Amino acid sequence: MNAADIPLWAALPAAALLVCGGLLTVVGSLGLLRLNAFYARIHAPTMGSTLGAGCVLIASMLLSSAMAGRPVIHELLITLFILITSPVTAMLLMRAAMYRAPD
Repeated sequence: MNAADIPLWAALPAAALLVCGGLLTVVGSLGLLRLNAFYARIHAPTMGSTLGAGCVLIASMLLSSAMAGRPVIHELLITLFILITSPVTAMLLMRAAMYRAPD
């Protein structure tokens, strides 16, 4: 199966999700560059990576399901892992910064 065989009902939403995922990731990266304080800088990449990766994984699930002709939900495990680990990692980084900050 090649790109010409992908149905339009799956290709258009997947393209939109990929563009949204890329934009969210770029916005998160720009927030990392522009914000000054560590505590402000930690939020932008966390949100960008979580939402951006979620959009890309949903697009992958949609295209895989359309190409296989059956529901493919393997990407849900990856999405669940990212949604759980990304906020926990940010929280641990903030907690470590609080302990290391000079009083």
